[in-house]
Amino acid sequence: MSRQNTNPSLTHLDASGEANMVDVSQKAVTSRTAIAEGRVVMQRETLDLVLSGDAKKGDVRATARIAGIMAAKKTHELIPLCHPLLLSKVAVEIEPDTALPGLTVRATAKVAGQTGVEMEALTAVSVACLTIYDMVKAADRGMRIEAIRLVEKSGGKSGDWHAEENP
Repeated sequence: MSRQNTNPSLTHLDASGEANMVDVSQKAVTSRTAIAEGRVVMQRETLDLVLSGDAKKGDVRATARIAGIMAAKKTHELIPLCHPLLLSKVAVEIEPDTALPGLTVRATAKVAGQTGVEMEALTAVSVACLTIYDMVKAADRGMRIEAIRLVEKSGGKSGDWHAEENP
């Protein structure tokens, strides 16, 4: 049975409804940026452990930052149909939030290219959050990774986009 793509905004489906990699060869090279965020909610004692630098596996925030950057660079290997991109910048910031309690992770990805970097920013946040969980799970298996989302993107044919304040 052939599936028709009835939603032209689903660019990864061809006319017959089959998944494909989008042809971006005719798109203009533009400066593109995406910012994503997420958080790891944990017990107050676990946050204190992370901030003290005494976690058994080492510096949690530094390790998660590097993991996020590495993941952004490998997004095309992890997410089917993503284009490999020559990223010009990936930055991962991990800040404590005592109100959660936990850590807020924010990633920025930039490229001069023919397709956006939303997936790279989202992948960076996701893997950074997973790394935080892995590094302190012995102290707190009840941690929650939540609210991973695109915060904003700029560049390309569709222009700028900004998320509403808080999820």
